[in-house]
Amino acid sequence: MQTQIAILGAGPGGYVAALRAAQLGARVTMIEDNAVGGVCLNVGCIPTKALLRSAEVLRTAQNAKNYGLRLTGTVEPDWPAILKRKERIVRRLVSGVVALLRAAEVQVVEGRGRLVDPNTVEVVTPEGLRRLQAQHIILATGSRPAQLPLPGSNLPGVIDSTAALSLQELPARLLIIGGGVIGVEFADIFDAFGVRVTIVEMLDRLLPLMDAELGPTVERNLHRRRVKTYLSSRVTRLDEVGNGLLATVATENGELAIEADLVLVAVGRRPNIEDLGLEAVGVRVERTGIPVDQRMETNMPGIYAVGDVTGGMQLAHVASLGGEVAVENALGHGNSLSLKTVPACVYTDPEVASVGLTEEQARQTHPEIRVGRFPLLASGKALTYGDNSGFIKVISKGRSGELLGLHIIAPHASDLIHEGGLALALDATTEDLAKTVHGHPTLGEAIREAALAARGAAIHLPS
Repeated sequence: MQTQIAILGAGPGGYVAALRAAQLGARVTMIEDNAVGGVCLNVGCIPTKALLRSAEVLRTAQNAKNYGLRLTGTVEPDWPAILKRKERIVRRLVSGVVALLRAAEVQVVEGRGRLVDPNTVEVVTPEGLRRLQAQHIILATGSRPAQLPLPGSNLPGVIDSTAALSLQELPARLLIIGGGVIGVEFADIFDAFGVRVTIVEMLDRLLPLMDAELGPTVERNLHRRRVKTYLSSRVTRLDEVGNGLLATVATENGELAIEADLVLVAVGRRPNIEDLGLEAVGVRVERTGIPVDQRMETNMPGIYAVGDVTGGMQLAHVASLGGEVAVENALGHGNSLSLKTVPACVYTDPEVASVGLTEEQARQTHPEIRVGRFPLLASGKALTYGDNSGFIKVISKGRSGELLGLHIIAPHASDLIHEGGLALALDATTEDLAKTVHGHPTLGEAIREAALAARGAAIHLPS
């Protein structure tokens, strides 16, 4: 069997690459051994956001009196119904992707693919072994939850993010190992549904890869509920105790024991690079993934890699854009992937979003910077929302005012952040942001105020 482009993996990197290649007139074959849509649609982005939305609605209803509303009865989570809603959304989106692939005449082969040589993929299918000849190959095999080399990590009740999305019943107590994006999102979900949640994070703040002011604000919001956090701490072992688990935790103040019904390991993800035949065909592989250039090409001409398998930013939108870039280069159109304008979003309540440099990164790379902050306490729209615990932070070059980074904690931060991405793409300045007329009352106008603050000219802040 022959094709122009063979794609291993049908996640957001693989299926978007397939659709873009079909747009450009290529014959495309995509190989997937699990489910179309990959982690994102099936056990990642979409199902977690469905649960987070249910959590948000529940919290809003439970706080109805704060909005002048009187409920005549109690509002309680119906966990089986919440799961059914989540599964219904996933099925709809997956079937939509399948329909798009069918309409684009992309051939989908069920099975596990492995490179035999730079132009041949061997696929183990339910019907037997198949060989596929391709002019170009794109590796989009994604990632899986990372495991900890921890005594007791294989005990019943120790779960990963995939299992956490399909629990048949809610635990009374949940310990989360890891305070990054996955950890804080699941803490937000399960706390809303009445679970007593504890987070143990090895570094000194939550969301340690984001701007240093974001994590502490998220932590305060979690504490205002009832989530406990232990920073600069690590779980050293897990043991069975009664019907649950006992975690031994090393903290700055000594050792402590935490009991939980379930332990969720949320310490990141590992690229799926095993058993792909990469070494045999000469594709360079590192422990963190498959290195690629800005064209998404590996060290072997004609073989590309996109998404989590590259070991870069493990974000669905990066994988999708990388898929487009890979096929455009494979088909002679030319393109490159720049991470300068890629936003990172955390879908807690309220949301967190960042694009560009953190303040620490900016200070390391630029001799002079300016930082402007605008608290949502001063935002009329945030007050009407009943959620004014966040802020907008703008980082710019000191002299020119060119935008370097934008960081947001606010309702709908994941929607607001794209103004910063566009500004970075255009090399816009804080003056450009200030000159852009923002509607009132909106959350977005706080971005303008933060830009003005970076210039020492915020209107709605004291001098």
